[in-house]
Amino acid sequence: MPTILGHNQYGKAENRVVRVTRDGATHHIKDLNVSVALSGDMEEAHSSGSNANVLPTDTTKNTVFAFARKHGIESAEQFGIHLARHFVTSREPVHRARIRVEEYAWERIATSEAHAGERGEHSFVRKGQETRLTQVTYDGERWEIVSGLKDLTVLNSTDSEFHGFVKDRYTTLQETRDRVLATSVAARWRFNWTDDERPVPDWETSYERTRQHLLQAFAETYSLSLQQTVYQMGTRVIEQRDEVDEVRLSLPNHHHFQVDLEPFGLDNDTAGGAVYFAADRPYGLIEATILREGCEALIPPDLTNL
Repeated sequence: MPTILGHNQYGKAENRVVRVTRDGATHHIKDLNVSVALSGDMEEAHSSGSNANVLPTDTTKNTVFAFARKHGIESAEQFGIHLARHFVTSREPVHRARIRVEEYAWERIATSEAHAGERGEHSFVRKGQETRLTQVTYDGERWEIVSGLKDLTVLNSTDSEFHGFVKDRYTTLQETRDRVLATSVAARWRFNWTDDERPVPDWETSYERTRQHLLQAFAETYSLSLQQTVYQMGTRVIEQRDEVDEVRLSLPNHHHFQVDLEPFGLDNDTAGGAVYFAADRPYGLIEATILREGCEALIPPDLTNL
């Protein structure tokens, strides 16, 4: 039976790039994991094996490292823009480039007063919080920039309830007016910057402020359900960040159950310092997209497909 080649792409995935910038004795680190995917006139490569239009994946890898040196890494978004523009404009068969970036944060290790200023500020420890993400897509005319984060673990030890839910013959969960609410935030947000004629956002400031609004909304929402918290988090970003039109959130409910200590002659009420069992699975998974009014949802429901 005849076949037709559908969507295809190729490139070099997970190029680990670390750039150290030396400002005298003070150093700065940018640590990225960069994946490149190119698509365009590649039919012959698949049907006949002709590589006439194929830029080797090894070349895309080398380009990533060369651009880290040539352009520096101002932000994950700007670095992705440099790469995507290069691949689309320098190779006619390439019609579309998608650059995915994970950024790993580092913070300085503070030295003791006895050693202050002796060896400069060049010692770092990896931050154990979230991983920053961005995806840059360019087709020669339009940009699509989706940034976000994953593994941002947060917890409210109170101000969370869950009651009034539907019950059937299989329901055993008890209603609660006071519970621990914990989750690991995975978030993506889409910028409304789509062409070079518009002012470019300040990517670094945008990320920090968006992250701050997500955390503040989580902390400041008296939660009657994790769904309510998710909606408030996305709404806060849309209301406070004019450059963002869409927020996609995926929050697993990290359940904390009070342990039954009665067999040991002990109570376990919240007033006396309650003890909880933190269950890692199974878990409830709450996901939602929050949009600016009048905008279309473009972020895939499955965040792993970005």
